Amino acid sequence: MTYTIRGVVLALSLTATGACNSLLEVDVPGRVTADALTDPGLAPILHAAALQSAQCAIAQYVATGGMLAGEYISANGFVDNHPWEWRGIVEIQNAPGSCPAGRNTTSMGFYTPLQQARFQLEDQASRLASFTDAQVPNRQLMLAEANAYAGYMYTMLAEGMCEMAIDKGPKMTSAEVFAIADRKFTEAITIATAINNASVLSMARVGRARTRLDLGNLQGAAADAALVPAGFVRNAEFSEQVTNRENRLFNLTVRNDFLSVHPDYRGLTVNGVPDPRVRVNDMRRIGPDNVTPIFQQQKYTGSGAAPLPIASYAEAQLIVAEASTGQAAIDAMNRVRALSNIAPLPAFTAGTDVGALVMEERRRQLFSEGHRYNDMLRKKIPFQMGTNGVNRKGQAFSTMTCVPLPFVETRNNPNFPPT
Repeated sequence: MTYTIRGVVLALSLTATGACNSLLEVDVPGRVTADALTDPGLAPILHAAALQSAQCAIAQYVATGGMLAGEYISANGFVDNHPWEWRGIVEIQNAPGSCPAGRNTTSMGFYTPLQQARFQLEDQASRLASFTDAQVPNRQLMLAEANAYAGYMYTMLAEGMCEMAIDKGPKMTSAEVFAIADRKFTEAITIATAINNASVLSMARVGRARTRLDLGNLQGAAADAALVPAGFVRNAEFSEQVTNRENRLFNLTVRNDFLSVHPDYRGLTVNGVPDPRVRVNDMRRIGPDNVTPIFQQQKYTGSGAAPLPIASYAEAQLIVAEASTGQAAIDAMNRVRALSNIAPLPAFTAGTDVGALVMEERRRQLFSEGHRYNDMLRKKIPFQMGTNGVNRKGQAFSTMTCVPLPFVETRNNPNFPPT
């Protein structure tokens, strides 16, 4: 079962950021009044807009997190891109991110896209709650989706940020943000169960399992993940009808040579044969920085419409594996290996390091899906520091791991006094 959300071109813009001074400032065209947004007839359009924002935010998180985690290295010289490889603290605080304006956009950052999508999704859920099923066809499905996607926005923010704030509120810990995500997923599960929508139900179960894994609730994580059926994938789907609706990973790595796969992900094998989960091509050319060899990921190819997994059976089984011990963990990992026709791991023995195996299976199976960065943070896996603290271009790595709040938040939020 593969489920996708198809994008549409919208005339109504709710998150134009170009002229915004504050993080969540909304620029609504003059012909659309605030009162008009309460019209139930606009609910499907607002819903599609919110889902599009969420898909953009997810792609931004995957690409940016991939650079921070060392899945990718910068192959260009643009100052809005390469600091994310060497983790320039001030540069990153000045770059909260945005959805790409076109195919050649090089800027990174996930904070603003995730926050704006979160805001839209919660606003949409609030509006839908004020309508009736008679006024809005598929209202319950929209409510389930709005909560599920909002849960993912909160989860990714909690995973990647050192600390958080919501709608100019006080400083929050990751645990507090994960708790909100858990509630969003629970609401989505309740609604999806009532309307018998298997797609949103499994998506929310994977999301809640992920959140509970982050919180250290292994039993709860495993319980949710075990209910996800084999074959399930929920994709973010992109389109080439409008350039800013295209898959960001494709544009960064295939259409352009802006990023190259890190050496740690090149030439990976299983029992002496190439690992099909991390397919990488040596393009035998140098990137636009005139230094970095281009090694191209083969997960998102063909066109800018290539889908990107949000939640999957494979991820669910790897959560089961992490939450389990002994042979049960090995069995879960082998179910994932079977999806790619990879030989099973040996049976568990007393000396088997199950935790290390799980992390390596996650590193490979979930390559470029937005998980490695958080795995490194929660498992305290060392971040890349190059040779003698610098990369191949002489750029010095910082000690930054999680992303600090950007200046656009701390300078506009009254709960963060000037320093």
